[in-house]
Amino acid sequence: MKHQLKDICSITKGAIGIMKADGGKYPLVALSDERRNHSEFQFDAKAVIVPLISSTGHGHASMKRVHYQEGKFALGNILCAVVPNDEKQLNAKYLHLYLQQFKETLLVPLMKGAANVSLPMNKLGDVEIEVPSLERQLEIIVLEDEAAEYKNELQERLMLQDGDVTKLRQAILREAMQGKLVKQEKKDGNAKELLEKIKVEKAKSNKKEKPLPEIKEEEIPFDIAENWSWCRLGHISKLITSGSRDWAKYYSTDGAIFLRMGNLSRDNFNLRLHNIQNVKPPKSSEGKRTRLEEGDILVSVTGEVGNLGLIPKDFGEAYINQHTALVRLNSLIETKFIGYSFLSEFLKQQFTAPQRGMKNSFRLSDIDNLLISLPPLPEQNRIVKKIEQLMQLCDELQYSIQQSKIENEKLLQGALRDALK
Repeated sequence: MKHQLKDICSITKGAIGIMKADGGKYPLVALSDERRNHSEFQFDAKAVIVPLISSTGHGHASMKRVHYQEGKFALGNILCAVVPNDEKQLNAKYLHLYLQQFKETLLVPLMKGAANVSLPMNKLGDVEIEVPSLERQLEIIVLEDEAAEYKNELQERLMLQDGDVTKLRQAILREAMQGKLVKQEKKDGNAKELLEKIKVEKAKSNKKEKPLPEIKEEEIPFDIAENWSWCRLGHISKLITSGSRDWAKYYSTDGAIFLRMGNLSRDNFNLRLHNIQNVKPPKSSEGKRTRLEEGDILVSVTGEVGNLGLIPKDFGEAYINQHTALVRLNSLIETKFIGYSFLSEFLKQQFTAPQRGMKNSFRLSDIDNLLISLPPLPEQNRIVKKIEQLMQLCDELQYSIQQSKIENEKLLQGALRDALK
């Protein structure tokens, strides 16, 4: 049987300004899930709390949640309490489930206003709800409790699976950096020869470089294959640099792309391009030095150090700020192999170890000194190919888990909705 709320409930507006909560002993219900506290109570009842203003505002009608509260409590003046007149006719928890489940069709359409969208209390009173027998209401409450418990249990399992995929990704990278992901082949040569070629190239460039510290035995964390070598990142890089503080004066609404820490990623090296600053670059050495090229690896060096980006093909003209370093590798090195090295726990631990100062920071010399386990170039290429195949499978697993979460929510909400009809 259907009833209008005004016929079976009292509807009372809250009386407390949200910002006037004084920290007393009674809960104060506001728009968010979190309760504030107040020294006086307005209600002593089992009540459903309905917001009277849109949760988003700006001319858009929306309602994130309908609350349930019982006992002595205060209520914010932008909400109202709907209290059943007779608990033997209408259970307050049932009413909460009903209004929460159908708020998008019953309550949100009643909100009016051009800028400050609100729900008139008289319109709320006209809302019709289905009121089955009290016995059926109690059955639905039990069903919702069981569904919520099942949902939480399933969510925990899915979160564990999600965590397992994250561990799997790191296991793949660990195997890759230790030379255990693909087979070594004699025809590949060895990394010592590769490093020697790079050293000869650097000598021909006549570019002065500071000598890098020798690799000490205690620095080496694991054994590698015979045809691999340990080296420092500076040994295999053409350029390691960062932007200057002067770029702010070149900001513009168009022009070249200016990449900052927010454009880098934590768990991959894909650039995040949803919030891009543009610049009109100077024609000075600063502009030439920090202009990015295809294959440059970007690394955040302040704040959350070690976030990454990789400049793809045909990216266009782009520059970096002082909080971001670029690593430009020798052409005899597979860029993505070093990119995946950066994503491994092995290199992440090197980033967290030498942070200095009040604000997390990482010096360019620290990047130069990063320890790298290096295979010969053909094996680098095979490793990258294998990693990408396995990471694709991890992506599919993670997508499947996310879809399971969505379907889980849909099924449980659908079951509850059917019970309430």
